[in-house]
Amino acid sequence: MPATSTFHTNGTDRVPSTFIETADRQTEPGYRVIRRNGAVTPFDASKITVALTKAFLAVEGSVAAGSRRVHDVVEELASQVVSALTRRAAAGRTFHIEEIQDQVELALMRSEHHKVARAYVLYREERARERALAKAATVEIAAPSLQVKADDGSLVPLDEARLARIVEEACEGLDAVSSAQILGETGRNLYDGITLDELSLAPILAARTLVETEPNYALVSARLLLDRLRREALTFVTGRSEQATQSQMGERYASYFPEFIATGIKAELIDPELGRFDLARLGAALRPARDLQFQYLGLQTLYDRYFLHTKGKRFELPQAFFMRVAMGLASREIDREARAIEFYDLLSSFDFMASTPTLFNSGTLRPQLSSCFLTTVADDLDGIFKAVKDNALLAKYSGGLGNDWTPVRGLGAHIKGTNGESQGVVPFLKVANDTAIAVNQGGKRKGAVCAYLETWHVDIEEFLDLRKNTGDDRRRTHDMNTANWVPDLFMQRVEADGEWTLFSPDETPDLHELFGSAFKTAYESYEAKASSGGLKVFRKVRALDLWRKMLTMLFETGHPWITFKDPCNIRSPQGHIGVVHSSNLCTEITLNTSKDEVAVCNLGSVNLVNHLTVNGLDLDRLARTVKTAMRMLDNVIDINFYTIPEARRSNLQHRPVGLGLMGFHDALQALKIAYASDEAVAFADISMEAISYHAISASCDLAAERGRYPSFTGSLWSKGVLPIDSIDLLAQARGGEVDMDRASTLDWESLRKRMKKTGMRNSNTMAIAPTATISNICGVSQSIEPAYQNLFVKSNMSGDFTVVNAALVHDLKARGLWDEVMVSDLKYFDGSVGQIDRIPDDLKALYATAFEIDSAWLIEAASRRQKWIDQAQSLNLYIANPSGKKLDALYRLAWNKGLKTTYYLRSRSASHVEKSTLKGTDGKLNAVSAVSVAAAPIVVNADAAWGKACAIDDPECEACQ
Repeated sequence: MPATSTFHTNGTDRVPSTFIETADRQTEPGYRVIRRNGAVTPFDASKITVALTKAFLAVEGSVAAGSRRVHDVVEELASQVVSALTRRAAAGRTFHIEEIQDQVELALMRSEHHKVARAYVLYREERARERALAKAATVEIAAPSLQVKADDGSLVPLDEARLARIVEEACEGLDAVSSAQILGETGRNLYDGITLDELSLAPILAARTLVETEPNYALVSARLLLDRLRREALTFVTGRSEQATQSQMGERYASYFPEFIATGIKAELIDPELGRFDLARLGAALRPARDLQFQYLGLQTLYDRYFLHTKGKRFELPQAFFMRVAMGLASREIDREARAIEFYDLLSSFDFMASTPTLFNSGTLRPQLSSCFLTTVADDLDGIFKAVKDNALLAKYSGGLGNDWTPVRGLGAHIKGTNGESQGVVPFLKVANDTAIAVNQGGKRKGAVCAYLETWHVDIEEFLDLRKNTGDDRRRTHDMNTANWVPDLFMQRVEADGEWTLFSPDETPDLHELFGSAFKTAYESYEAKASSGGLKVFRKVRALDLWRKMLTMLFETGHPWITFKDPCNIRSPQGHIGVVHSSNLCTEITLNTSKDEVAVCNLGSVNLVNHLTVNGLDLDRLARTVKTAMRMLDNVIDINFYTIPEARRSNLQHRPVGLGLMGFHDALQALKIAYASDEAVAFADISMEAISYHAISASCDLAAERGRYPSFTGSLWSKGVLPIDSIDLLAQARGGEVDMDRASTLDWESLRKRMKKTGMRNSNTMAIAPTATISNICGVSQSIEPAYQNLFVKSNMSGDFTVVNAALVHDLKARGLWDEVMVSDLKYFDGSVGQIDRIPDDLKALYATAFEIDSAWLIEAASRRQKWIDQAQSLNLYIANPSGKKLDALYRLAWNKGLKTTYYLRSRSASHVEKSTLKGTDGKLNAVSAVSVAAAPIVVNADAAWGKACAIDDPECEACQ
């Protein structure tokens, strides 16, 4: 191609071809480029800069393109392209020329140079058509046989038949996928001397580029990744080079399984007790066909973060992984093989998925299986730094943390020991923030913690500023989540536009331990005492002004979240033994804490969409799932490895678990119910009622078999008070009615009687966690969230992945609307169908995305669930065009509807889905991306914290799943 050639679009734009055929300054030794003719040349990044400059020259003219502005833009874009390429590659990686071009295209689009990018896209398409025509017009000449570099360094002929068989096998049973197309794309990336690892990667990369046009390619990509994983695992456990197709694994899995267990025990990664199971029986129970249900994002996530590995090699295959987890959870059962098979069947079917810590650590030497820990920090140096140490120990093995900092005295309070004044709670929060970063959970994910402070604390206004990027950095916590713990009395003062008094807890210690009417009485007494000069440290503010500042900081930084103290306590089954002082990292856990007890919760989630029939919920299947899941969660408590004694004491005394759900929006779409509808609210109600009924019933069954939890007597359960009954207690405390629906459909009276007679095995049974990671594993929408977009690039610690709503594609195909133009439109409108004219209104309503749904619908659905839940739910709220008035109305509605907690507030981010092509951006093997293209906390100034949300898009924060 001549370096001076140009082309025209609409008779105006001229783009030089040299920025098509670019790539190569030796950025790092070992990077190479495969040209279209198969030649392999060194990577020279300077050509990217030259090409970009000529592109701007052709489009903007010589004067504009030669300006300092364009020069700086080009340098920045070239740097982004090189960074994007090299960060996703291991040393020695070979790039195809198309991959480099994709990154140039993405850089132009992300920087909003749309005219240049548009010309670039069209020219690439034109040249691709020309090459295809030229190829068709020539007589094909047989390509020379390629050599493959084996693990021992020797060269062997490429086994083309096996490559074709693996690709064809990956496509079997799937509609609208083409093995020939994958093989053709794969062939472009092969070269003489290619390594076995690169050879196994080539078809995966080829299939991934097609996901945006057909969601089934996500399944194909996963199956091709399985071939790569099988070679790695089988070779490691046997000590000899071994490959197996999916069909061969039908027999090989059973014999591999004992080899896997032995390898893990030898490597000191698996508990030797697992070696004493009947491994032949368990191996025979494995279901190899279930490997085929993974989508690429799910399997790649398991590959990168969950499968056991040593010496850089994964040796755990998916069904062995699920069985290893099941064996760990069944290790203390009487018939442990039968229970392991039962647990395995539930996990591997994706009907239920245990939380990430359980998946990480079950069956290992350190089985820390619990998800969440809640602590209360004491008001002295010993207590404060013990709390920081406890955070480190609890986070080490993948626990998410919630810290109650309210007891720590405020700024200016007297310190008797030194006769000085306190610097308040903020400096200690900075220490806790840095500890969370230092303890990174073995490199699997960052430590994560949320600090809670009650709204009457004298340091509350400084607390609100912790996430700002301005001010004294020593009084900022850029990595710590924060949450307001809001009493009902404060909300009542806000509604009455009344006065609010801030206190230091060393002078008002009982406020921390009180709620409801008792809190109101004590608080008003302290207000009177302060007015008469009886308190040293206090400050009066207008309640509405403080509320507005709370919402403003939430608007600007995404923190602190709004959570409500009184509903959490008044409706808590465990009010007889203590106070709920905070929630956890993700605001779904509401358990008692004290100086002597660190609350622990053990999580797992029902995959709701797997329990649907054409007529709605399959209640029998749901009952079976919940019963087995509750047994698994109860087992966690006894098996668990506790890093501090306060956690062990609390967990064994109260035995709380948190059964949640995921795939809610998928279920609505399967039932053809729009999220923003009364029908969706009703489905939220009946589905949660069913889960609640069977969870409580299962806990009663476990109590009959294993005994009640030790602190049962005096609990609401012991009095026959179910979660739906406790709404009356909240209404009484508020002096009126709570705006919560009370309807029910199941036989609660008989369960209430059985519960009083038999007792409960668990003090708490339900909590809806975000499920960001485990929903990826199962390939469903996370938790109770509305779909973020219908076509987008998801970033997590495993890389960037194209995500397409398969249900939408199915419905569009049924109406003859799925084509390249629709793919392009979805990209242009950031995955939204609302602005695409040719999509019918019923599909627009059904596939409305998070920012197209009024968050009042989310709150209404959450209120219906909350009546059945003994803990809380991680509820994100979305606002496309936020304002102070909207936020005020939204959070007052959440309080009036009886919600216990809320989670992130999200608005549209500054970076949307790439509108040019998703090819080259999705799926990196063993790489971490910093790209954030999903929703983010609302940002007002450009320096505000952005993209920190752990429930959708932060690659480093999936801490409570």
